Amino acid sequence: MSEETTETTYEEYVEDRTPKQIEEQQQGNMSLLRHLDELRTRLISSFIAIGICSAISYFFVEDIVHFITAPAGKLYYMQPAEAFFTFLKVSLFSGFLISLPVILYNVWVFFLPALTPKEKATIGILVPASVLLFFTGIAFSYYFVLPAGIKFFLGFASADLQPLLSIGKYLDFVVAFLLPFGFIFELPLVIMVLAKIGLVSSTFLRKQRRMLIFLSFVIGAVISPTPDMFSQTMIAVPIILLYEISIIIVRFILKK
Repeated sequence: MSEETTETTYEEYVEDRTPKQIEEQQQGNMSLLRHLDELRTRLISSFIAIGICSAISYFFVEDIVHFITAPAGKLYYMQPAEAFFTFLKVSLFSGFLISLPVILYNVWVFFLPALTPKEKATIGILVPASVLLFFTGIAFSYYFVLPAGIKFFLGFASADLQPLLSIGKYLDFVVAFLLPFGFIFELPLVIMVLAKIGLVSSTFLRKQRRMLIFLSFVIGAVISPTPDMFSQTMIAVPIILLYEISIIIVRFILKK
């Protein structure tokens, strides 16, 4: 009895639908398919950009490896295929960094139709700013933090204990050291956006200063490539400084 009632109710629902309602549902289904097709197009475009940039990077991989390994000096490879796979990793990593503006552009274009003109203008500023801050963080880590870290760890060498650095392990260490700073340098931009939409203020940020200091060391302990206090501090200190800069920007520039 319940099944017949449910079936009758469904049939009545279908029969009672107007042609306009049917057309709206069809348009909704077509819109979903268009969004999925657009997403597939943007993903393919991003992967093609990474592939092309990685292939180009491979032609200059020796120069890139020389640039990356400069803070450590002479390195070695312990297995026959280690140098080859390291070169591939360097090419892919470089290709990803070079194609990052293209990737962010595809993300922006995908969401563009759903944004208002004001939101489009805001995104048009945020995307280049985020890319600039990301590369600034990586450059800061490479030129200031990484050499200090390498010098610190190599300082444990002695007459009886000499460092023998593997190119593969060194690359993993460098990537784990550089990438976090790229994301850490996005902190002022994130806080500015939150302040702009009214979620935080300079007063609120000042009250949370102690909590941020604690969390910065927790983050340093989590993302640090090594468990030592030095690496964790080298990550935590920039977070704290960027937080203080964000408070100044929110208070005196955004007037929040």
